[in-house]
Amino acid sequence: MEFIYEPWPWYVAGPLIAFIMLSLLLSGKRFGLSSNLRSMCAVMGAGKHCDFFDFNWRAQSWNLVFVIGLIIGGFIANNFMGAGNVSISQTTISELQAMGFENPGESLVPVELFSWHNLLTIKGLIAVILGGFLVGFGARYAGGCTSGHAISGLSDLQKPSLIAVVGFFIGGLLVTYLVTPYLLAL
Repeated sequence: MEFIYEPWPWYVAGPLIAFIMLSLLLSGKRFGLSSNLRSMCAVMGAGKHCDFFDFNWRAQSWNLVFVIGLIIGGFIANNFMGAGNVSISQTTISELQAMGFENPGESLVPVELFSWHNLLTIKGLIAVILGGFLVGFGARYAGGCTSGHAISGLSDLQKPSLIAVVGFFIGGLLVTYLVTPYLLAL
């Protein structure tokens, strides 16, 4: 049986996100995915070796359940709901093909960068290992990740979150237009 995937319209998804954020704010909890990495390290005992990971991770267990739900939901959407194809314009497809992507839009991420085969290439190591390190460092340095600042911080009207989100977007644009073309040329 094949399901047809249609994204939820903004007038359904937006109020749901607002309701969830309001309930988190009223209960004194913060939303963000990077804090889950800290919780996972604490669960595995990293607090014995580093004070940063020595905290009561059980108080954050609701957030870990959220991450498990994201993983399960992503698996279901990708494998059973046809969410693997991405609708992009013909202009974008042409530009991506000129950069070396063979079939842009046929998967959620470009296989030329993110596949098991390409992981051990120079391009793959830079994209996954170095990129992952920079994202992790940036999330820690900014005091949270893009989801935490953009959804939770902005809904709480925090000025540092606004500054962080502006920085995330500027960084994303710079990497997209200045770094990615050179990375793809490797």
